[in-house]
Amino acid sequence: MSYLPNAIVVIPARMASTRLPGKPLADIAGAPMIVQVWRRALEADVGPVVVACGEQEIADAITGAGGRAVMTFPDHPSGSDRIFEALQAVDGEGSFEVVVNLQGDLPTLDPTLLQAAIRALASPAVVDIGTLVAPINNPAERDDPNVVKVAAGFAAGSTVGRALYFSRSPVPWGDGPLYHHIGLYAYRRAALNRFVQLPPGLLERRERLEQLRALENGMRIDASLVDTVPLGVDTQAELDRARAILRR
Repeated sequence: MSYLPNAIVVIPARMASTRLPGKPLADIAGAPMIVQVWRRALEADVGPVVVACGEQEIADAITGAGGRAVMTFPDHPSGSDRIFEALQAVDGEGSFEVVVNLQGDLPTLDPTLLQAAIRALASPAVVDIGTLVAPINNPAERDDPNVVKVAAGFAAGSTVGRALYFSRSPVPWGDGPLYHHIGLYAYRRAALNRFVQLPPGLLERRERLEQLRALENGMRIDASLVDTVPLGVDTQAELDRARAILRR
């Protein structure tokens, strides 16, 4: 990775999950899921890794594996708020330039995706937030509201483009590729500080997509184009798939 900012990875995790309660501690290949995610973050080798925990059980699992955990307020409205609290505890002086927000339910994540999210910040223009997209190849995903789409264009030969809008509907209209958003973010430190202080936006509430808050307030998001969407674990079936993958 040619762009090498001073970065830290923060993984928000809490036990409350409507579809799979207690999933951070679900066993996958002999370790809790949150420990598997922490391991993937270490393998990315982009900077130190901290888990922002909503409950003590999660902190105990991480410290038992040799990692660093920070207890946070259990009822934060979003992962961004949770990582911000943890960041204040571990880096109150602001020495890290980039903060990677890695979801705690991606145990089979390809570690290179963290590097790709950070690369999205490398534009000569000031980019506030980097994220990831992958081409939609399955026609069923086009109209699935659970698959978040991104209106973004990629110049010939480029793997980084500006994200202009996020929607649960297929955007943009017309012939051409559609892109599946992957909810992994690399924030510039100042951008995260600003983002968590902004009120929810009108479009954010309508689409139920937190990233629209940044766009509604003039912040720039660039996206790196990657090949595949990582497996997020929200259901028992997805947990079974993750177990099978990591057993191999």
